[in-house]
Amino acid sequence: MADREVELLAVGAGPSNLALAVALEELAPELARDSLIIERNQGVSWQPGMLFPEALSNTSFLKDLVTLRNPRSRFSFLNYLHATGRLDLFVNMGSLTPYRAEVADYLQWTARSLALVDLQYGRQCVDISPEWTGGTLTGWTTTIADGSTIRSRYLVLGTGRDIRIPEVLRDLDRDRVVHSTQYQKRIGVLRKDLPYRVVVVGGGQSAAELFYSVQHDLPECRPTMVMRSVGLNSYETSKFTNELFFPSFVDEFHASRPEAREQMLAEMRPTNYAGVAPGMMESLYRQVYLDRLSGRSRLQMITMHDITAARDEGDEIVLELTDWRTGATREVRTDLMLLGTGFSPEMPWAVRRLTERLGLSDVAVTRDYRLVVDRPSTAACYLHGVNEKTHGIADSLLSVMANRANDILQDVLTGDHHLDTLAAVVATPGTTPVVAAS
Repeated sequence: MADREVELLAVGAGPSNLALAVALEELAPELARDSLIIERNQGVSWQPGMLFPEALSNTSFLKDLVTLRNPRSRFSFLNYLHATGRLDLFVNMGSLTPYRAEVADYLQWTARSLALVDLQYGRQCVDISPEWTGGTLTGWTTTIADGSTIRSRYLVLGTGRDIRIPEVLRDLDRDRVVHSTQYQKRIGVLRKDLPYRVVVVGGGQSAAELFYSVQHDLPECRPTMVMRSVGLNSYETSKFTNELFFPSFVDEFHASRPEAREQMLAEMRPTNYAGVAPGMMESLYRQVYLDRLSGRSRLQMITMHDITAARDEGDEIVLELTDWRTGATREVRTDLMLLGTGFSPEMPWAVRRLTERLGLSDVAVTRDYRLVVDRPSTAACYLHGVNEKTHGIADSLLSVMANRANDILQDVLTGDHHLDTLAAVVATPGTTPVVAAS
């Protein structure tokens, strides 16, 4: 494909950049016409590995791509239901939380509904380089897998974090190791009549869903759940703590001292990590209860153990589990491993590559999600969903996406990026760019 130049390039067609596209079309149509979103896949794909028919979103349908910013938008989830003829049915269901498959379909519908922003599929970003003019950062050159390039003044990275595979498991045969993001695709090609030994790794929602679903998808399998925690715990779902997911709380969190942010994140961890939704917890316990009642002993849960070694041996994987209470070890042999291990806390590769090219030792962002550079700049780069340490625990969730899109767009429209140097920022809690991650 031919090289191209646009004013704004967004990498990744996930919820974050779709929310930005909606904001562009509604608030800045001229800029929207000179904006491009590229996506490496052949369509909008959201959590494809975990779109189980019965899986519910943990987020209210009102926290869609636009409603908290513009309740009258034609891009709302309610308008999607109306357009697809399901509004009456959804209202009658009486639930604030849609099915996860509905959210995925809503995102695809939104992408099809864009009229001004150009969205191109099958275009994988393989490199990003800054452009300099006389010592001033003036833009970005993004290289695509087909060798073409896209030049832009504004760059928005919404690629998500890289999947997390524990180091002890990284050398195993990948044909026998399945991360949750790949589950539906990988499990769908396996024979259903074989008595697979399956180990599910993790103690959070994704691991619980894997353990629950594999029993139905591989009816003859014998699944074992391995976790280092004392057992499965429910998410903390108090309406009081949920107020920390309000978009308005981002200002409060960002203005707090670094040590206060760390404390808030630690106390908020049970609301989003290492927990299981109450409904799933109930279903899972009933599965285990009925398994024991039947005397089949098909299901196992091994708690308070670390995986301290792993190796391929013939057609199976051999795991060494260490009980962290006693130090005793045991060996578990399995045919298939399912990883509910989430995503890496490190910055994704694209951010790491870009900061390396900029000569930055750390990744820091402003309140408006702009990457801080240490030289004069008339260009800007914005980071979606990787700023939890500076913007709060909701940063990677749907809860703040509509408002974050507006924050980024308003910063682009002001255009005062020549002021964005580390030396120019005064040391006050509300304005100092704080290291988000390295």
